[in-house]
Amino acid sequence: MKTNTLQELYVEQLRDLYDAENQIIKALPKMIEAAKAEELHNALSEHLEVTKEQARRLEQIFETLGEKEKGEKCKGMEGVLKEGSELLKNAGGEEVRDAAIIAGAQRVEHYEMAGYGTARTYATLLGDNQAAELLEKTLEEEKEADQKLSELSEEINVQAVDGQQQEYQGAKTAAGKRRRVA
Repeated sequence: MKTNTLQELYVEQLRDLYDAENQIIKALPKMIEAAKAEELHNALSEHLEVTKEQARRLEQIFETLGEKEKGEKCKGMEGVLKEGSELLKNAGGEEVRDAAIIAGAQRVEHYEMAGYGTARTYATLLGDNQAAELLEKTLEEEKEADQKLSELSEEINVQAVDGQQQEYQGAKTAAGKRRRVA
């Protein structure tokens, strides 16, 4: 469908965000289950509840606009989540897996921040101040989630490096013992 007005583009962007949020709601439980670090597990669990509330806010906006939520699948979020899933699947070791979860989750947050910032701007330009406030609230929550992930990454990424160094030292020691025995 061709988009001829900013209002139509705005509604399409909202639909894209709504589908993205629903994809995230389906993906987060797998990330939560895979997370080793308790702080990461808790942060993702909390964000799952926040994400459900964000989807409800979008439903509220659609209701006010008299529009339906359903649109095309958000291919951008689908790609970001698929990439994150592959990162998770290929990550070896618990600490590296947690670092991969954070990397994937931050990509999700950045995608959402771009979408919500755009939608908020459209709402403001179109005089939909109530929606602009709801979208701004969600944008701030996404920024907070990204900040929390950045803070967690400072500790978790160091643990991943430490775990890698311990594995390397263990392999080096085992190789040295094999040489002495031979």
